[in-house]
Amino acid sequence: MENTLLIGLSRQVALERQIDVVANNVANVNTNGFKADQSLFEEYLMPVAHQDNFIGRDRRLSYVQDRATFHDFAQGPTQETKNPLDVAIDGNAFLVVQTPGGERYTRDGSLRVNSTGQLVNSGGFPVIGANGPIQMQQTDHDVTISPDGTITVLEGANTRIDSVRGKLRLVKFADPQKLLKEGANLYSANGMVPQADTAARVQQGFVEKSNVNSVVEMSRMISVTRAYTQISTLLQQQSDLRRTAIEKLADVPA
Repeated sequence: MENTLLIGLSRQVALERQIDVVANNVANVNTNGFKADQSLFEEYLMPVAHQDNFIGRDRRLSYVQDRATFHDFAQGPTQETKNPLDVAIDGNAFLVVQTPGGERYTRDGSLRVNSTGQLVNSGGFPVIGANGPIQMQQTDHDVTISPDGTITVLEGANTRIDSVRGKLRLVKFADPQKLLKEGANLYSANGMVPQADTAARVQQGFVEKSNVNSVVEMSRMISVTRAYTQISTLLQQQSDLRRTAIEKLADVPA
């Protein structure tokens, strides 16, 4: 009876974590550049059960172990915004932004210019170029972002002078699965060294949407919730059975 409760509890804990992952995916279905997560589980066999009255195949107890969370870095669909500062990354690269905690990495290419003239992401963090933060001027207009990330503008109200304001820093990682999500659609390098991605290209006036499939995630949410309810019912029944057995044993005269 205890084994049933422990096995059921291990499954319930794993389902709780899976619900959290699926709920986060659903909540970010409209977040630019968001990458879906998937839960990975594995079977944990308990080999120390050795009751002699068990038949051979029943001696090993199988638990559910939450192994890890897998990042799905598949390319999301692109959407035209006609905002000259927006970029959609074609490839595996990340944009680099500066946060109070250091450099962070994102696929969200929804950019704007803040009150001090710095190019920032949707969270207000400065976007890092090849030579540091990218600074724009008040008289800049007709912004052009080339496929390699070079930002050029026409400068001046009366004169039309081409000026380069910087080049977006596009980086990649040897093992993107080791990146840590930190909220606000940002990743930390987790000790890895970012490398320049010269193969990646950007599309001006577009953003990459979330790669979450809302239909699939809602179906998964229903399935996981149903399984969680079934496990909860099983655990409650086993608990009631245990309590009833104890009560009956207490009524047996000494």
